Amino acid sequence: MSEVKRRELFPGVWLRAVHTNQFKSAYLSVTLMAPLDGGTAAENALIPSVLRRGTRTHPDMESMSAALDELYGGAVEPVVRKKGETQCVGLVASFLDDAYTLEGEPILESAAALLGQVLLDPCTEEGIFRADYVAGEQANLLDRIRGQINDKRVYASHRLAQVMCREEAFGVDKLGDEESAGAITPGSLWQRYQALLNTAAVEVYYSGSAQSERVEAALRSALSALPVNPNRVVPDCEVRLTAGTKPQIVEEALDVTQGKLAMGFRTGGVTCWEEDYPAMVLCNAVFGGTTLSKLFMNVREKLSLCYYASSVLEKMKGLVLVSSGIEFDKYETARDEILAQLDQIRRGEIEDWELEGARRTVIGGYRATLDDQGRQEEFWLGQSAAGLEEDIPALCAQLETVTKEQVAQAAQKLQLDTIYFLKGKEGQHE
Repeated sequence: MSEVKRRELFPGVWLRAVHTNQFKSAYLSVTLMAPLDGGTAAENALIPSVLRRGTRTHPDMESMSAALDELYGGAVEPVVRKKGETQCVGLVASFLDDAYTLEGEPILESAAALLGQVLLDPCTEEGIFRADYVAGEQANLLDRIRGQINDKRVYASHRLAQVMCREEAFGVDKLGDEESAGAITPGSLWQRYQALLNTAAVEVYYSGSAQSERVEAALRSALSALPVNPNRVVPDCEVRLTAGTKPQIVEEALDVTQGKLAMGFRTGGVTCWEEDYPAMVLCNAVFGGTTLSKLFMNVREKLSLCYYASSVLEKMKGLVLVSSGIEFDKYETARDEILAQLDQIRRGEIEDWELEGARRTVIGGYRATLDDQGRQEEFWLGQSAAGLEEDIPALCAQLETVTKEQVAQAAQKLQLDTIYFLKGKEGQHE
């Protein structure tokens, strides 16, 4: 069994150490948690990639690779995530666990030190980021932002969030927008980096066989150059309790062969902080969150109205977002059928196998997380962003007791807010 401890290393800098002998590798991450904001999102997203290009001691990719080879072929990767309305930017590292080194030599301290260097001691020229590193990673970021439109399923979900939450931070993409990304200079990026280091809440994560005291000492040392700021706080997440009086409908036309219908619901304030959250988790699972769900079994399989149909629950924001792919002329039929399936849940028309299938699938997904270090780190980052301490066994225990009536009550709170339909251009064959 693993043991999880959380300690404050410095003001607003927290370490979560998972002591486990389950894995041959150790996993380490440092995440800066900043409010999601259109003005800073692109710069924040670019910083980890530029940092990964080189440190003062290892100024290029070649010497960085050599340093990682000494850690038995470890890896350090930049990562940008969105948890509620918090933009999480940082670095994740994996390396051989100390228990498996050839001569029992410790790796943790060296790996932590290298991660600290990448974060806090970058390769610079004239006191700011190297222009060629910034230009190269900026081009990659712009490619990623522009490339989002290529996956129309993901694009439709992005657009739904943008339209539905255009007055809320949640509507901002985790990578920022093309215009902001294109305007970044080495000087502006350096200023943003300094601001992040000085103000962002910092979440440090470790999973491996080392005892928590040793992990704490290694990371205190590795991050000792972080500026001290007693006012670092994890950003809040705004929760809108109700949808508008009638749903907003947005249609867009692109050169696509398959329509994308995305629908956004507000949960009436049911989020991960509420007592009825487990019921909302299972409500989403019964609705569209699993391959046994009503959307999958009925709208997709039985009625063949969609190529795919699923839903996700945004736990901090209080949203259920439906994603489906349809023929252009099936828009109204598919929309009405998706709503009809939700109405069935509201009326409590849920078969026992539907509820139990949903319950087992969700709990199985949580339990599978315990066998994957990356997914565990992702889970705990989400808990930290939400200020929650419940572990996976506790969440599974809550899900075990949810009744059909509670699922129906959760469904009754869902309010349709926004419909987004991506259709083909005029003259395309339907």
